[in-house]
Amino acid sequence: MNKIRDHIKSLEEKLLHSDLRKNPEMIQELLSEDFEEIASVGKTSSREEVIEWLVNKEKDIKWSLNGFRIKMLSPELVLAIYQANKYGNRDGHSPGSIRTSIWKQTGDNWKM
Repeated sequence: MNKIRDHIKSLEEKLLHSDLRKNPEMIQELLSEDFEEIASVGKTSSREEVIEWLVNKEKDIKWSLNGFRIKMLSPELVLAIYQANKYGNRDGHSPGSIRTSIWKQTGDNWKM
């Protein structure tokens, strides 16, 4: 299970830290067609809205994913749970937020 956890964590980091303007194919590789995000305040964002944010995010901002763990929901479904802390922005280090994501395996590939 550590191997799956490490792989899913690397995919989360890849989405956050990659320049998706230079690698737009990565979006199709990592986000499922029915992806949506629910923010900490309860606002739902569509796949397109999240892609827009990912493509246009500040390049200097990085995240640390602390306390990263997973729960196997089925052999092909994983729930990732972690605290995301933002750093490198003008405002300094963020207090962080608790995040979750569901990843589905299809063949050898995982998509959020």
